[in-house]
Amino acid sequence: MSYKSLQACVNDLEKNGHLITIKQEVDPYLEAAAIHLRVYEAGGPALLFENLKGSKFPAVSNLFGTLERSKFMFRDTLANIKTLVNLKNNPLEAIKNPLKYAGVSFTALSALPLKIPQRFAKVNFGRSQISQIPPIVNWPMDGGPFVTMPQVYTEDIEKPGIMNANLGMYRIQLGGNDYVVDKEIGLHYQLHRGIGVHQTKANAKGQPLKVSIFVGGPPAHPLAAVMPLPEGLSEMTFAGALNNRRFRYFYDKEGFCISADADFVITGTVEPHQNKMEGPFGDHLGYYSLQHLFPLLKVHNVYHKQNPIWSFTVVGRPPQEDTSFGALIHDITGAAIPKEIPGLHAVNAVDAAGVHPLLFAIGSERYTPYIKERKPQEILTLANHILGKSQLSLAKYLFICAKEDKPDVDIHNIAEFLTHIFERIDFTRDLHFYTKTTIDTLDYSGTDLNSGSKVAFTVAGEKKRELWNQLPASFDLPAPFNHFKLVMPGIVAVDAPKFLDKSQLNNELNILNAYLKDKNLTGLALLILCDDAGFTAQTANNFVWVTFTRSNPSHDIHGINSFTENKHWGCTGPLIIDARIKPHHAPPLIKDAATEKMVDKMGQKGGVLYGII
Repeated sequence: MSYKSLQACVNDLEKNGHLITIKQEVDPYLEAAAIHLRVYEAGGPALLFENLKGSKFPAVSNLFGTLERSKFMFRDTLANIKTLVNLKNNPLEAIKNPLKYAGVSFTALSALPLKIPQRFAKVNFGRSQISQIPPIVNWPMDGGPFVTMPQVYTEDIEKPGIMNANLGMYRIQLGGNDYVVDKEIGLHYQLHRGIGVHQTKANAKGQPLKVSIFVGGPPAHPLAAVMPLPEGLSEMTFAGALNNRRFRYFYDKEGFCISADADFVITGTVEPHQNKMEGPFGDHLGYYSLQHLFPLLKVHNVYHKQNPIWSFTVVGRPPQEDTSFGALIHDITGAAIPKEIPGLHAVNAVDAAGVHPLLFAIGSERYTPYIKERKPQEILTLANHILGKSQLSLAKYLFICAKEDKPDVDIHNIAEFLTHIFERIDFTRDLHFYTKTTIDTLDYSGTDLNSGSKVAFTVAGEKKRELWNQLPASFDLPAPFNHFKLVMPGIVAVDAPKFLDKSQLNNELNILNAYLKDKNLTGLALLILCDDAGFTAQTANNFVWVTFTRSNPSHDIHGINSFTENKHWGCTGPLIIDARIKPHHAPPLIKDAATEKMVDKMGQKGGVLYGII
């Protein structure tokens, strides 16, 4: 659907039963986010908040809350966009079938950004201040209000202009901490982001980096900001093609790029090496990212169009609205990444584990077909390629298997895929560690900010064991590990004492090893030491969230009868992952009880959310 504005999208969704309006006053501190979370969890509609306490501007959330609604918003353009992205990955296809793809090439050309006269701003844009923007705070320990659906625009100082620009979704802290009200805000971006390249170049020249933050506009614009686009396809061109309407822009008198269709535009500069503390912020791993130094943005102007709508989302433990974002992106790009890595058939960044901590992958193992006994070889090459590929390189755990062993293994079924892995893995050979390397900025399981380790579980060959589908009556563990539960075949969650220090851990491992080293544990592949075995074993989502967000492979993977041989680590007995909360971990997100009671009342008969939550 071609939308000229966010308002046009809101009207369309409301007309077709995909949006409801909340007219009663809602506090932007915790209440708006709590309402959003509850409606999202129920698979409910988009939400228009008409009366946010302390702000004259309305706000909308949950636009992308379901894949169905996302596809509805782009119902007229989605098919062409899928083909366009595929052509960027396989341009020979257009040469082979020129008539079939003629319309798509026209779509691409007509989507080029359109520069419009600066005088447009005088008629269509007003001025405001940071303090007048809806100060939405999602979680009780957040350091202040944040922009959670921004489109952050920067240009390459060496190649200025929109066609070499970067549009990304990086969080913006609007207040709190030590920021000067209305004059300073925080700009948080992580590793492997295009804006980092731009700031590096600006710093090298000793010049400030100009930043424009767009909020709102047609829904194609924020989607473009998070798309992993093929090289050479700009976000602005993609936004135009997806919206079937060119991305319109102009430059203000200070030389900042302004999206003509955004509802709000914040402009400012980042001076070389000027930082301030940013955070905490409840983030997509389900924990708070804590305070750290990040770039300081000195605000120049806050523009808004006539009758604007503020756009926001809520970030937290998956699934959340960004999960639906990811589903739409996968629907559009299909198997784009596997096409870029020869031999790779599928890769799944497991959403329930917070995306970056855990990857599942399927590849080919074709290096030595003349040898009867198959083992990981090509799989190892693919693992290195995956862990060196853009944002996939932020992963901590990679489980990769050979397609030839079971062509129909479901990479999106956690239990099925891990069962396939653990039936075949050789713990003496198939674990490969990468130590003292980079991990996700938001992951506090490592040794420092951005720092931790990785491990690849590489599997090829015949089944080596039958995993336990239920615990044998004879199975037990020594004190203090007497409470345990089967999570899925071959995997057991174990209640362990609160983690204090490494010496305690070493003592616990000695106890477990002494008790289990001579037992027949063929059907047991993995013991998870955790704070709550019942919670961990309750669902597959709980299991991957606890296990892979609370462990650092180099520090927290252990095993029965473990050894190190020529710097290679392995074990002969089951693997152990210590997934307890450690003293250096960030606190998990916990909802505010009083706010939750308020939302409960809204869901009762006569309340605006009755029948929805």
